[in-house]
Amino acid sequence: MILDKVENQKDVKSLSIEEMEALAQESRKLIIDKVNTISGHMGPNLGMVEMTIALHNVFNSPTDKFIFDVSHQCYTHKIITGRKDGYLNPENYFKYTGYTAPEECKDDLFKVGHTSTSVSLACGVAKARDLKGEKYNVIAIIGDGSLSGGEALEGLNNAAVLNSNIIIIINDNEMSIAENHGGLYDNLKTLRDTNGQAECNLFKALGFEYLYLEEGNNVERLIETFKKVKDTNCPTVVHIHTLKGKGLELAEKNKEFGHYMMPNTAYIDIKTLKNPDDDFQAVTLDFIREKVKTDKNAIVVNAGTPGVFRFSKDIREEFGKQYTDVGIAEEHAVAYSSALAKSGAKPILNVMSSFIQRTYDQLSQDLCLNNSPLMILIYWGGISGADATHLCTFDISMMSNIPNLVYLEPTTKEEHIAMMEYAYNQNEHPVAIRVPSCELVSDGIKDDTDYSILNKYKVTQKGQKVSIIGLGSFYHLGVEVAKYLKQELNIDATLINPRFITGVDKELLDSLKSNHDIVITLENGELNGGFGEKITRFYGNSDMKVLNYGSFKEFTDRVPLDVLFERYRLKKELIKQDVERLIK
Repeated sequence: MILDKVENQKDVKSLSIEEMEALAQESRKLIIDKVNTISGHMGPNLGMVEMTIALHNVFNSPTDKFIFDVSHQCYTHKIITGRKDGYLNPENYFKYTGYTAPEECKDDLFKVGHTSTSVSLACGVAKARDLKGEKYNVIAIIGDGSLSGGEALEGLNNAAVLNSNIIIIINDNEMSIAENHGGLYDNLKTLRDTNGQAECNLFKALGFEYLYLEEGNNVERLIETFKKVKDTNCPTVVHIHTLKGKGLELAEKNKEFGHYMMPNTAYIDIKTLKNPDDDFQAVTLDFIREKVKTDKNAIVVNAGTPGVFRFSKDIREEFGKQYTDVGIAEEHAVAYSSALAKSGAKPILNVMSSFIQRTYDQLSQDLCLNNSPLMILIYWGGISGADATHLCTFDISMMSNIPNLVYLEPTTKEEHIAMMEYAYNQNEHPVAIRVPSCELVSDGIKDDTDYSILNKYKVTQKGQKVSIIGLGSFYHLGVEVAKYLKQELNIDATLINPRFITGVDKELLDSLKSNHDIVITLENGELNGGFGEKITRFYGNSDMKVLNYGSFKEFTDRVPLDVLFERYRLKKELIKQDVERLIK
């Protein structure tokens, strides 16, 4: 194996073209085997193999700085920079994160997992270098639709006038996660079609030196191109056409499916894969499809991640003009949707919890300050064992403290449907719903709640001494805790389903003072600034004791869920211990 000769990036410089081509094939196989075993980003990494090898052949990392956008295309970089044991040995598959991580290696400058940041980060690195009078190359590698994000354009705007060395590599594989949308990508296509010779050139118009390479998976051509721009003294864009998913037939033919692949899916017939038809996401999709079908003013909006919401190509085509993918641009998505709602359309904005963080100002200013009646669906919210870059625990704290926004979280299928009907049909304010990612629960009873009467909690079990308020998916943990308190301490606890993340039911909370000593809150998210703290604040001037349970204020990184629940005391046995301690 050529990999036997490569202990770090310096060894790549001594390889012949033929050896580097062999290294590319070996690296590609390692990536396919690992992703097919534990899941990961397949397509972006397979398309970047030759480019990464060429970068390390020409440039001198870590002196020269590589900044990967999203960094979900850094697997070959990790293999080359001393971390191949995480790819060669299945026992080490979980040793390294799927994103750049400075704690792993000095060749990783930033911990990155969200999109459109590389050019801005590169600008800062280059400016600091210039201020200190140092000399090295700064290379931003951006692709997979990241150019559609506003920060990428802000970064390009400033990079163009830096007047010193900054190299921006556009990894153009003609895709985002799904197909690209927008005029920017039309220009990239024009440049591809003309071999980079079109007079209409976005990058030249901004002031960049510009080079185009059609053979983006050819190591020899890549090395020639990078040598031309190494040590440049002006802002330069290198536009490289690559094949997403190269080397894996399924990922080449179905680039959307091949973007991120689950275990044991690399060699299957994807026609045999079916999503569950009885989970919360299926119920949500059924609701959306029905609204689009029956209401010509309905419009579905998402920001470049249709797979998260199961908007397959067939479904997108079914939506037709009643569908907008704004690209990876959540800020624009919120402002656009707010204006749609204000103008009489019925937008349904779909966003993953981790990505709603990118649009706080638009939520506050463009949406809530204007009180536009927008329906927002937030997916995957909750405590998880995800990478630090993709945690979904912060949406409650972030969104529930903005005026005018009503944030709801259902516990059952029936509540979810009722909440969606309310959010879609009301015209008073923006309403967000946290779509549960847990197992679908149905009690078979139609929910006739009038959600226009805000902040009214539902008592599902009357008791005394202890009251348990279980929010959304954690209501079911509340049921377990109530049963356990009865079993172990002979306490008949009151059980409450709040449904409203925003606002408190003052009347109900006040009534608990007469025969309760302890209130327990359970929420599937961060405690700081979250739901439970609002309950604690309400009881601040009383004798009521409040126990808040949720996640701590921390970035966790691939920590098993059971370990986190132990740490956060989100187990019935631990909660019982805390109650018993307070009683004594």
